[in-house]
Amino acid sequence: MKTKNKLLTLLVLSASAAAATAVINKCIKLSATSKNLLSDTKAHCYKWRFGNIHYTKTGTGKPLLLIHNLSAHGSGVEWNQMINSLKDHYTVYAIDLLGCGRSEKPDLTYTNYLYVQMISDFIKSEIGHRTNVIATGSSSALAVMACNNAPELFDQLMLINPDSLLMCSQIPNKHSKVYKFILDLPIIGTLLFNIATSKQAIKEEFTKDYFSNPYSVKNSLIDTYYESAHLGDSPKSLYASVTCNYTKCNIVNPLKKIDNSIYIVGGKDVENMEDIIHEYQRYNPAIESSFINNSKYLPQLENPAELLHTIQMFFV
Repeated sequence: MKTKNKLLTLLVLSASAAAATAVINKCIKLSATSKNLLSDTKAHCYKWRFGNIHYTKTGTGKPLLLIHNLSAHGSGVEWNQMINSLKDHYTVYAIDLLGCGRSEKPDLTYTNYLYVQMISDFIKSEIGHRTNVIATGSSSALAVMACNNAPELFDQLMLINPDSLLMCSQIPNKHSKVYKFILDLPIIGTLLFNIATSKQAIKEEFTKDYFSNPYSVKNSLIDTYYESAHLGDSPKSLYASVTCNYTKCNIVNPLKKIDNSIYIVGGKDVENMEDIIHEYQRYNPAIESSFINNSKYLPQLENPAELLHTIQMFFV
């Protein structure tokens, strides 16, 4: 009888803890999205087969596709400071990748192949011409793969602070598969995601990794990225896929084969970026490169003037 009462008490406590955690998760989501910072009445929608893709389009001239860094809090707002300057020379498309920002966030495993297909389909359907592409961070590998698969859709590629080739080639192992299983759980997985994408965690990432000058990181920017991380039906699904290496892809062979012009831009204060660029040039000696002063991972936010000058030089 005592054992039965203990089990019943344990069951009640477990159920209460689960219910309380679910309420906390719901409150965090409502709080993160309450400011409605990412609403955009002028936005376009590409109805892709795996979910609707949010993008903006402005300007006149040769098409230029801007792809943000692939992360749980990533979105096309990464390019907002530069679009007004770029639209005088190009028709600028800035997309939110599937699972990011204002695009749909279906509950699925996001893979590199999914994004390679998405980028190619978007260019075919919404742009309809060969296009120049600028991709940031981990999205650089996706742009390279997409260009290798369908070179007729791409003109010139600019990669901003791409991942090292070793990082690109990582694949899910036993530990990452177990962690993804945990993250996919409804309550505890969502709680782990909320901890990893808290406002404080995003702020630390920006001040330590993304910006050379941590004092230039504005609270409004953190609020925007915090909202971006928590919008949609299943925002944790992309986080689980990225964290567990499902979106990585080995790009050594595509780098060797690509005949398109490639230009790599590095933030001057990004650790080991010079070595990473040399690594890319080892497999494709035609790759050109330069560095943006006073910047780290996101020069489009930290030093947009110098990055604009570099873009104009390369895409002449």
